[in-house]
Amino acid sequence: MYRTWRPAPDGALRGGSAATLPSGEHLAGKARRRHGATAISEYEKFRRLLFAAPARRHMLGRHCRLIRRKMPHSTIPSLEEIMRKRNFIATGFFMLMALSAFSEAQAEHVTLKIAHFLSPLAPAQTDVLVPWCETLTAESQGRITCQFYPSMQLGGTPAQLVNQVEHGVADVVWTAPGYSSGRFPRIEAMELPFMITDATTGSRAVWEYAQTLAAEDFQSMKVLAVFSDGGTLFDTARTEIKSLDDIKGMKLRVPTRLAAQTVTAMGGLPISMPAGQVTEAIAKGVVDGALGSWEALHQTKLDEVTRFHTTPPAGGRMVVTTVLGLFMNKDVYARMSPELQAVIDRNSGTPLVERFAQVWENAGADARKAALARGNKISALAPEEYEAIVKSTRPVEDAWIKETDAKGLDGAALAKAARDIAEKYSKK
Repeated sequence: MYRTWRPAPDGALRGGSAATLPSGEHLAGKARRRHGATAISEYEKFRRLLFAAPARRHMLGRHCRLIRRKMPHSTIPSLEEIMRKRNFIATGFFMLMALSAFSEAQAEHVTLKIAHFLSPLAPAQTDVLVPWCETLTAESQGRITCQFYPSMQLGGTPAQLVNQVEHGVADVVWTAPGYSSGRFPRIEAMELPFMITDATTGSRAVWEYAQTLAAEDFQSMKVLAVFSDGGTLFDTARTEIKSLDDIKGMKLRVPTRLAAQTVTAMGGLPISMPAGQVTEAIAKGVVDGALGSWEALHQTKLDEVTRFHTTPPAGGRMVVTTVLGLFMNKDVYARMSPELQAVIDRNSGTPLVERFAQVWENAGADARKAALARGNKISALAPEEYEAIVKSTRPVEDAWIKETDAKGLDGAALAKAARDIAEKYSKK
């Protein structure tokens, strides 16, 4: 038991003849709880004076009285009792310092909850996100780790992933902004029909556009990367698409609202559904096919239920693009130390965009080989038929410009900038 120390006329604190000297840990801990940083500063002076040369020990008594004036509730014993117990007190101080350092180290550990809409075997997780997390762990010396929640394991739908990261349900999400219809009006320009030619140049174009013209769309989140898929082609089960007439009346799964408008403009019937449900829907005849990307073809087993894969002619732009992004909760990032923030920053942005693009290219090449190995047919549209399809979709861009203007933005300028940036990268 520790007695309450009361000031005596000579300035010392005494608790009676049977008083027991509190340990340094007890003193400093009690002071820190009551007085915070002030207590730590004063007790650091106290420790230095404790081990000062004998000629300076008189200063210790004076410093004890100073602590009492600054912190009236402190429990400081007399100088004589301090000297008798100084080794015991010193041990307490060193223990306090070690425990404080340990607590700070513990507080620095961050486990990132990463959620997305595809399976744990998808290249996005196995070839991008897992290696990315391993790099974060290595560079942070184990202070950043990751826990994955694929296939919407945190609940909700893919369209709700943005809400989940904003509200802290997930710390990081990989998703398509276009799934949250209307929420990201600027970046949507990159999803206008016939915008990109491939994953690499498309992702570079999307990343530049996102940084220069669409940053306001993502103010509620920490942006780690924004990029494109490889662009979509026609994947159909029973009918090969050779012309615009073949699309009329065909039920096609679409990934975004602009993709739906594009299919409608071509005379088809757009069907919106999550990527994980497309294969079953085609197998059951609910839809006739899909606007799908090469990199998703094999991982979603779409090649098992479709027989025809129709692409643009050589050098042609893909039908539509799905913009994708990796986003982080802003509060989670803000709570990290500058050192851990630096680990996140140097492994995000351009390097991460390039990593996604390369994985898409590799997955697309593998998907083509797998489709051919199954006996599926890959064909390119004749140039004149391709141009007819492109022409049929021009009203989509006109309508988008008017709609965007109504939101107080310059739709024509955004659409032109998107096409100019895409063209710049496609020529590199």
